[in-house]
Amino acid sequence: MQPTLLTERLILRPLTLDDADGIQQQFPHWAVVRYLNALVPWPYPADGARTYLQQHALPAMARGKEWHWSIRLNSAPEQLIGTISLMDEHDNNRGFWLGPQWHGLGLMSEASAAVTEYWFDTLKRPLLRVPKAGPNRGSRRISERTGMRLIRTDYGAFVEGTLPRELWEMTREEWLEAHARAR
Repeated sequence: MQPTLLTERLILRPLTLDDADGIQQQFPHWAVVRYLNALVPWPYPADGARTYLQQHALPAMARGKEWHWSIRLNSAPEQLIGTISLMDEHDNNRGFWLGPQWHGLGLMSEASAAVTEYWFDTLKRPLLRVPKAGPNRGSRRISERTGMRLIRTDYGAFVEGTLPRELWEMTREEWLEAHARAR
């Protein structure tokens, strides 16, 4: 059973089918989807969130291959403002999105720190790799600030089109060392 994670400002609650409406409200915005993998349908269909939950996220969670959380503010726990996920996939272990009105507040850095801790401390994974669109400066800053390093660049298909793609990584040992220094 996947736990709820708490941070200073956030509640990260495991996704359920009840989150479909909240995702459907916050997700289909160009500022959210433009740098996501081209597998995301665009324009986003009216049943996109429910279909994603039923056909992908919830079954993967049940298999223990993926961990998906809704992101909610402690001050407004009823409102989903984004999601963050961990995946047991080659070169793709963490992904996230946040509704546009919450960009630039450091909330995703906070959520990323919590799930990265879960990845290394609870799941005991040896390596975290995170792909991203090169032009996604916000996502890049999160990787830089957390001590990840850029290991590869190429091109990939994103909702916006073919863009430079970056792969960032951090080992469990590097995370443990950085985490120990921060205490």
